[in-house]
Amino acid sequence: MTFEIITIPCRSDNYAFLIHGNGRTALVDVPEAAPILAELDRRGWQLDEIWITHHHTDHVEGVPELRDRFDVRVVGAATDARRLPPLDLAVSDGDRFDFAGAPVTVMDVSGHTIGHIAFHLPAAKAVFTADSLMALGCGRVFEGTMEQMWASLSKLAALPPDTMVYSGHEYTTTNARFAQTIEPDNPALLYRIDMINAARERGEPTVPSQLSTELETNPFLRAGLAQVKSNLNMSGQSDAEVFAEIRHRKDSF
Repeated sequence: MTFEIITIPCRSDNYAFLIHGNGRTALVDVPEAAPILAELDRRGWQLDEIWITHHHTDHVEGVPELRDRFDVRVVGAATDARRLPPLDLAVSDGDRFDFAGAPVTVMDVSGHTIGHIAFHLPAAKAVFTADSLMALGCGRVFEGTMEQMWASLSKLAALPPDTMVYSGHEYTTTNARFAQTIEPDNPALLYRIDMINAARERGEPTVPSQLSTELETNPFLRAGLAQVKSNLNMSGQSDAEVFAEIRHRKDSF
C-alpha cells in the first residue's frame, strides 16, 4: 500500500498533515480549518479521521469546524482526554489502530506536555511527532521533566532510520543556528544548514525530515555522544543531564 502525505502550512508557523491511502484520508492536528479545507477541496478528498497529538490550542483549534463538516473519527490520548476535543477513540502508549488497512502505533512522548503522543505509520515510513521531536530540535519541556523528555526522544530515535519525521512547526532555521553552537564542526550539520537556507529561500517547508538526518545533526538526539559531552565540558555526566543542559541553553538562545 502506498500513502500520499501532504504538509499543510497553518497559522504563522504550524503544520498539519493529510494522509491519504486506499480511498481514506486522515489529518494529524488541526491548527486552523481554512487551509486544510482548501487542500481537501482541491484534491477532492473526504476527511475520515483526525489524530490529535496534544492539547495545545495551536494543534486543536480547528477540530470543531472540521467535525461539523465531516463524519470523522477523532483519535487522541486517553490520559489527556479531559483537555482535548471530544474523542471517538482514546488511545494509550503501545496501542494500535487501523487506518486504510495499515496499522498505526501510538507512542507516548510526554515531556512538552503530559499526554503528548506520536503516531507511527510504518507502512508509510512516517512518524508524526508534533512538538516532541522536531526538525533539528525538540519542544520546550512545559509539563514533564527533562528525564521524561529524553526518554521520549530516545524512544523516537530507536525507530528505523529511514522513517520520515513529520513535526509540528517551521522552527528549523532557528534550530539550526542553535545546533551550530553545540557542534560547530559537524560536517553533516553544516551541509544541512545550507540545504535549509536554500529551501527557505524557495519558500519550501523544511518538514518532514528523515530520522537518519536528525540522528546526524539534531543536538537533542546527540546528547549521549562523547563528542557532544566534551564540547559542553560534561564528559562525566549522564545522557539525560547533557540533554537537560542543551535544552536549558536553547530556552535562553
